[in-house]
Amino acid sequence: MPVVRPSDAVVHEMHGARFVSYAAPSTGTRELCAWRGEIPAGTRAPAHTVSREEIFHLLSGELLITLDGTAHRVTAGDTVVVHPGATLAVENPGDGTAVSWVTTSHGLEATLADGTRIVPPWAN
Repeated sequence: MPVVRPSDAVVHEMHGARFVSYAAPSTGTRELCAWRGEIPAGTRAPAHTVSREEIFHLLSGELLITLDGTAHRVTAGDTVVVHPGATLAVENPGDGTAVSWVTTSHGLEATLADGTRIVPPWAN
């Protein structure tokens, strides 16, 4: 389907964040996936290592993004490039919900520090 309406988006929740999937194999994509991330104030997602490159663009709010042990304060309009094999942690130290747009290739997996493997449905 070439046009995905907001009513067609699929909502997933994990680690206190909300993932609103617009582009995924379930909506007809062949290579790319894209979603809106909603990270409430006070949310601290666990560090995870990603298997595919992600482009993370912050639409509103402020986040603390840690890539391979280096923390970066990210504000609305900033874009973060996360390379395959990088370890990523996301935290919202602010008072409001931060909203992001994320794009990756189909097949993304994430591995937590304890070895747990996550295959997010919004990217598969």
